[in-house]
Amino acid sequence: MRDLPIPTLPFADLRPTQAGKAPSRRSGFEVDSEARPRLDVSWASTIDEVRAAQKLRYLVFAEEMGACLSVPPGSPKGHDIDVFDDYCEHLLVRKVKADGRLGKVIGTYRVLTPEAAARAGGLYSETEFDLGNLLGLRASMVELGRSCVHPDYRSGGAILTLWAALAEFMVRNRLDTMIGCASVSMRDGGHYAASLWKKLEQTHLASAEWQVRPRLPLPVNELRHDLDVEPPPLIRGYLRCGARVLGAPAWDPDFNTADLPMIMRIADLPARYRRQFSA
Repeated sequence: MRDLPIPTLPFADLRPTQAGKAPSRRSGFEVDSEARPRLDVSWASTIDEVRAAQKLRYLVFAEEMGACLSVPPGSPKGHDIDVFDDYCEHLLVRKVKADGRLGKVIGTYRVLTPEAAARAGGLYSETEFDLGNLLGLRASMVELGRSCVHPDYRSGGAILTLWAALAEFMVRNRLDTMIGCASVSMRDGGHYAASLWKKLEQTHLASAEWQVRPRLPLPVNELRHDLDVEPPPLIRGYLRCGARVLGAPAWDPDFNTADLPMIMRIADLPARYRRQFSA
């Protein structure tokens, strides 16, 4: 997880597929209205499509946010690449041009399934947190990560389209739990992030048996943590859907963010959203 409530778009074909597999390349969603551009959502099926997602990630994380990205040797310039990419399913949103052709990738998520996580030797989140308490959930748990939307398309349509396809993916593969790191900017030195954690600790902390510990904790007690803050849009959307914070934030010095570990289970969704998952 990296920042709108779960969509109410209708799901496409919900017949289950082999667990851990992405659906066909085209997910069946196309958003079209006078108020927003037509959007197409699909799962990457070629290295060029994965590269397009990685290029967007570089634009957002490195050029816009100033992250210091460490990429594997030999990686193409201008791409955000890490060792988990080869094991993930990559979800892409593209603008549909007037002539019907697909334009550039404007939004992306990557999804690490339980089977793929086993092949990768673990989850990305495990580089930041001790996830030992989640062992009993892992057979039906996916990790969401590296989500971003191009700055020109952040009015809502792109993230809603991504969420609709993620919902379909969970249903198709009989998965029930999503985890990930929700990143909070530390451009103010970390005071906002520390204050947000203290607020969510009181209202949205997961039960003790699921809580996790950061490997490099954000030094909350050395920061202002009494500010009157509100969650950023993505985290607010997750919380509205029943998500919980799994514990104190980790500090990611490369991205200069505080990362909140979060969990969202289909069983905890409000009834109006859960009906769409189980229709």
